[in-house]
Amino acid sequence: MSAAAYDLILKNGTAVLPEGTHTADIAVKDGKIMAIGKIDGEATETIDCTGLHILPGVIDTQVHFREPGGTHKEDLEHGMKAAAMGGVTGIFEMPNTNPLTTTPEALQDKLGRASKGAWCDYAFYFGGTAQNAKNLSEWENLPGVCGVKIFMGSSTGDLLSATDDEVLAVLSNGKRVVAAHAEDEMMMIENKKNILGDSTDVAMHHIWRSKESCLSATTRLVTLARKAGRRVHVLHITSAEEMEYLAQNKDIASVEVLPNHLTLHAPDCYNKLGTLAQQNPPIREKEHQDALWRAIDDGTVDIIGSDHAAHTMEEKQGTYPSTPSGTPGVQTLVPIMLDHVNNGKLTLERFVDLVCEGPHRIHQIAGKGRITKGYDGDFTIVDMNKTETITHAQQQSKCGWTPYDGKTVKGWPVMTVVRGNIVMRDGELQGTPKGRPIAFRETL
Repeated sequence: MSAAAYDLILKNGTAVLPEGTHTADIAVKDGKIMAIGKIDGEATETIDCTGLHILPGVIDTQVHFREPGGTHKEDLEHGMKAAAMGGVTGIFEMPNTNPLTTTPEALQDKLGRASKGAWCDYAFYFGGTAQNAKNLSEWENLPGVCGVKIFMGSSTGDLLSATDDEVLAVLSNGKRVVAAHAEDEMMMIENKKNILGDSTDVAMHHIWRSKESCLSATTRLVTLARKAGRRVHVLHITSAEEMEYLAQNKDIASVEVLPNHLTLHAPDCYNKLGTLAQQNPPIREKEHQDALWRAIDDGTVDIIGSDHAAHTMEEKQGTYPSTPSGTPGVQTLVPIMLDHVNNGKLTLERFVDLVCEGPHRIHQIAGKGRITKGYDGDFTIVDMNKTETITHAQQQSKCGWTPYDGKTVKGWPVMTVVRGNIVMRDGELQGTPKGRPIAFRETL
């Protein structure tokens, strides 16, 4: 190619490529990867990545950015700033906003809002209910939709499909993957009355929202998925029993875990963090955390997402159980997991599989998730030897806190590149927001 034929060349980095990890130059033109290997051509900007690892752009497939309806605690712009600062190049946002994302009009409103401050690329889940089920086969294919989401147990918001009939109504309409929050609402109602009672101890959270409740919902979900002939993606698995069951049902169900459940465990997290550790499904004992790691090792887990779910510090400091469940996490997903890589819990290649290739495969994302010619020039560039301490002050989220405040990690995102645009470099946002809706491959 002639001089200055590229917009961006990343030189001398250690790239995690589909065929293996090795030193390579990567060239981007018009937002797409044009060349990989030894590149001698010129570019508008050339960056020396010696000593750094170049990953495909990390995609966080589960975030709650609270807009509209909860913008006092988070909004799309701050959430996507946090994503870019944390090395995340694309996000899937959840439908339990106010109003719920259960109509085309609500979806269009979100797409319009996102376009005004998009520091990364984005897509939205469509909320599935018995009321809108008959329209889902059409609406799930609207531009900007990453899939359908159902809540089998109540969490933040009013989006709930608790009964088998409600879940089956959603699963029977459409073909794209349905993501599910699997906690058994009826069991939790009984547990709250008979087990939690009048307790205000947040350490009861994982007992009230029991492993039996999660296993019940997960087994019901898979049974209904088989009845409907519809693939399901079971979100934020927390228990050994669920993982054992899901390992036997991979033909119909894919699996997500969260950094919090891989990093924190009961009772220590509740003793140290109190309600800042409160989330749904809950953080459980070490034996369950160990089972999640085994499921990463044996391939049962397909995706790691953050489940970023911001609430203000004031809201979180109320009296349990009236305190809201959820923690921020989109900005800390990459550094927390890189620290686990450095500690030998998983390889860097397996991490990439879980946050890049997994989302690409499960959700049929078009042109993202791999460093391959013709794909989007999305990169998460990390320094595996950089040691940093995570703090509240670093967080771009509107809520302004993290459960990892004071935690020192090894491995840190130093640059975020979205379709060839550098949006974060050395801890500073760069340029202007250029994010766009994520596209999906035609699968129907």
